[in-house]
Amino acid sequence: MMNSFQYPPELLKLLVDTIPLLCKSKKDVILFFQGAGVPLSDLAHIEIALKKDKTSINKFEIAQNILIKVNTYRDSGLAIRREILKRVIEFESFEICWENDQFRARGLVATIREVVNKKDSFTRMKQERDSERAKNLAIREFEHNLTKKKKEKLEEINQRLNALFTMDDKPHERGKLLENVLNDLFRVYNIHIHEDFRRKDPETGIVVEQIDGVIELNNQLHLVEIKWLKSPVGIPEFTQHISRLFFRTNVSGILIATNGYTDAVISQCRDALSQKTLFLCSLQEIVMLLYRQDDLTEFLNKKSRAAILDKNPYLEILS
Repeated sequence: MMNSFQYPPELLKLLVDTIPLLCKSKKDVILFFQGAGVPLSDLAHIEIALKKDKTSINKFEIAQNILIKVNTYRDSGLAIRREILKRVIEFESFEICWENDQFRARGLVATIREVVNKKDSFTRMKQERDSERAKNLAIREFEHNLTKKKKEKLEEINQRLNALFTMDDKPHERGKLLENVLNDLFRVYNIHIHEDFRRKDPETGIVVEQIDGVIELNNQLHLVEIKWLKSPVGIPEFTQHISRLFFRTNVSGILIATNGYTDAVISQCRDALSQKTLFLCSLQEIVMLLYRQDDLTEFLNKKSRAAILDKNPYLEILS
C-alpha cells in the first residue's frame, strides 16, 4: 500500500528550506506553487491568513504547509510533485533571490539535484531489475507452456499408436497411419522431415521408388523405412531398404520394425556399417519411449553412436 507522504522526509525538508529562498516574497512563494499546479483551493487559506495579518506566517511556514498538503494527494498529486521538483532542480536565476540568500540557495538546489539523481538511479536500477524479472518470468511461462503442449501432444501420439494394435484386419491403412504417427513424433522434437517420399520416372511419371520418410539428424539425411510385419524383418525386406542407401551418397538409414529382425539381417547390417550408417529400431522401443516421454533426439543419437562407434546396428533401448 502506498504511503500518504510521497516525498521522503529528507527531500521534503530540503524543499521547505529551498523554495522560500528562491522567492523574494510570500506572494512569490504562493505563485511558485500555483504555477506548479497546486489547486487554488489549497492556497486560499494562506492568502486569507496573509490578508488578515501579513506577519502571521512566514515564507518557510507557507512552503511547509503547502508541501505537506501536496504530499497527501497520493497518485493524483504525482504530476504536481514532479513539477515542483522540476522547477527547483532547473532553477538557475539565483540573481533574482535576495543577495544574502543566493549562496545558500545554490547549495540547497545542488543538494536536491544530487538527491533526485541518486533516487532516479535507484529507480532505474529497480526498473531494470523488474524488467529483467518480468522477462525471465515470461520466458519461464513460455517454456512451461511449450513443455505442457509437448506433453499433451506426446500423450495424443501415444494414444494413436496404441490404437493401431487393434487394426489387424486393416494392414494397409494401419501402415499409413503408423507413418503419420511417427512423422508427428518427429515434429514434436523438431526433427526436420520429408514425409512419404516418392521418386517418379521423369518420362512416364510412374512411381519407381517410395520411401516412408526422410529425416535430418545432426545435419545428416536419414531415409526412414517402417515395416509392420507379423514376423521379424528378413533379408528380402532389408535388402530393399539398404539398396536405396547405396544408390545415394551421403545418406544414412533407419529401419523400424514391429517384430524385430532375423539374425541374418542384423549380421548383414553390421557388415554394411563399414560403408553406410544404418541402425535398426523396434516399434516396442518407440512405444516405451512414448510411455516414458524420453527425448527422441537423444534416443536416435544413442543408436546412431552405437552403430558408428561400436558397430552395433541394433542397440535396444527399452528402459
